[in-house]
Amino acid sequence: MNAERTNSSKVLSEGYKGIIKVCGMRDAENIREVENLGIDWIGFIFYRKSSRFVSQVPDYLPEKAKRVGVFVNETKENIIETTERFALDFVQLHGNESPDFCEEICKEGVRIIKAFSIEDSFPIETVKEYESVCDYFLFDTKTLQYGGSGKKFNWEVLSHYRGNKPFLLSGGISPEDAESIRQFQHPMCAGIDINSKFEISPALKNVGLVRQFIDRIRL
Repeated sequence: MNAERTNSSKVLSEGYKGIIKVCGMRDAENIREVENLGIDWIGFIFYRKSSRFVSQVPDYLPEKAKRVGVFVNETKENIIETTERFALDFVQLHGNESPDFCEEICKEGVRIIKAFSIEDSFPIETVKEYESVCDYFLFDTKTLQYGGSGKKFNWEVLSHYRGNKPFLLSGGISPEDAESIRQFQHPMCAGIDINSKFEISPALKNVGLVRQFIDRIRL
C-alpha cells in the first residue's frame, strides 16, 4: 500500500489544497500520464454495467496515487478478492450497501468510501447511520445509474451536512467549474472526484484537460 498523503480538509479560496481523485480509469498509459500530474487518488470501476468497467489488471497501476476500487452492490467475497488483486487502498461502495455491510468490509482491514446520491435535499439521517463504519463519504448526483452521469447537483444542500466524516465532492464536475471549486467551502470537504467531463471516450481521460483544470484550481 502507498503511504498516506497529507491533504487539507478544505477548499480554500486562494487555491485548492484538497484531494483530487480521477475516477473511471482503465488504460495503462493513460493511468501513468494522469498520475504524473500529481493526482492523489485514481479510481477503478468494478461495476459490470459501467462503460468504464475494469475486467483485468492493467499493465500499469498507480505507484504514488492511492488506488480506489468502485463497487455497486457487490458481494463481500468479490470485494475482498478484487481489493487484494489490485492492491486497493480504498473501496468505494456506490450502491445500496447497508451500514452492517460496510462494517463487515471494515473488519477485513479495508478502508471505505461510501457514496450517497444527492437530489433536492440532503439525506441527513441516512448519512448519519454510516459515520462509524466509513473513512470518507462521497456525495454524487442522484441518477438512474450509479454515478458517471456527468450531471451536477446543487452543492448548497451540503450546508445541511454537519457530520464529522470528511467527504469528496462529485457529480458532473467539469473543466468550467474550476473557479467554483476554488470558492466552495465546507469544513469537512476533503477533496473532489472528477470523471466523465474530462474524457475523450469512456475510461480514457484527456490528460491535457485534466492538467489545465489542476493548474487553474491550484493557482
